[in-house]
Amino acid sequence: MISAIVEVLAELERRPAPHTDLPPLGVGIPGLVDDAGTMHFAPNLPAGVGVDFTERVSVATGATRVVVDNDATCAALGEWMLGAAKGATDALTITFGTGIGAGIVSNGALVRGANGYAGEAGHMVVDTAGPVCSCGRRGCWERYASGSGLARLAREAASAGRLGAVVALAGGDAESVRGEHVTQAAAAGDRGALAVMAELGWWMALGLANLTALLDPEVIVIGGGLVAAGDLLLEPTRRAFEEVLYAGGERPHVPIVPAALGELAGAVGAAILARSRTRAETA
Repeated sequence: MISAIVEVLAELERRPAPHTDLPPLGVGIPGLVDDAGTMHFAPNLPAGVGVDFTERVSVATGATRVVVDNDATCAALGEWMLGAAKGATDALTITFGTGIGAGIVSNGALVRGANGYAGEAGHMVVDTAGPVCSCGRRGCWERYASGSGLARLAREAASAGRLGAVVALAGGDAESVRGEHVTQAAAAGDRGALAVMAELGWWMALGLANLTALLDPEVIVIGGGLVAAGDLLLEPTRRAFEEVLYAGGERPHVPIVPAALGELAGAVGAAILARSRTRAETA
């Protein structure tokens, strides 16, 4: 991560009008991140636990202002300021990747919680008898609705003999099936792969419906790596969402839309966050 930042800073210096001072740097990382920039818990990135990212980045780059926050919170800010949730006063941004993160905008403000830990939606338990999660508990939402969840659902279907085309893409080994094999086969119209995508969409919709019942957003933005599947995933998710949403027929329609900033949403939001905090401190 530091190497990437150093590369970007070096590129800025090579431009015709180089910066005389290092700009504030924004960094988005997964897990529970405190206001000082230390990661306290991250099931999918255990090596980062206990690391003071603010200090590490500052020392490596010489930057005097480094702001570190949760990556999904950063993505929500990016989409709210410049992307698919622009103009909304209440919005959810959910990132579906290796795990699931959430960023919340409520009543025109970014929600971070008392400790900065708000938005860990992937670890809502949706099945107490479900598979073990990397966090140590059973049945977390991200075990069903993330990229790793897609791979698990696909391997189960492949082992049951329902995904011949997908297994072929994986070299003939059901245990080697990954999410990209499913989306590739689904794009080609394979019925088994489309059924797995529909199952994934149902699990995604279940969590989105729970969050909607709690937060009442006017728009839900879907980001992270899974958004690359496009309507192959979004359409079954939207259909299932309408079916499982509490009092769905009594609510205004809640659109579920892809992130306008794509996988860059977290980086863009981190940059906005660093700039806004720096301006606030110097005002």
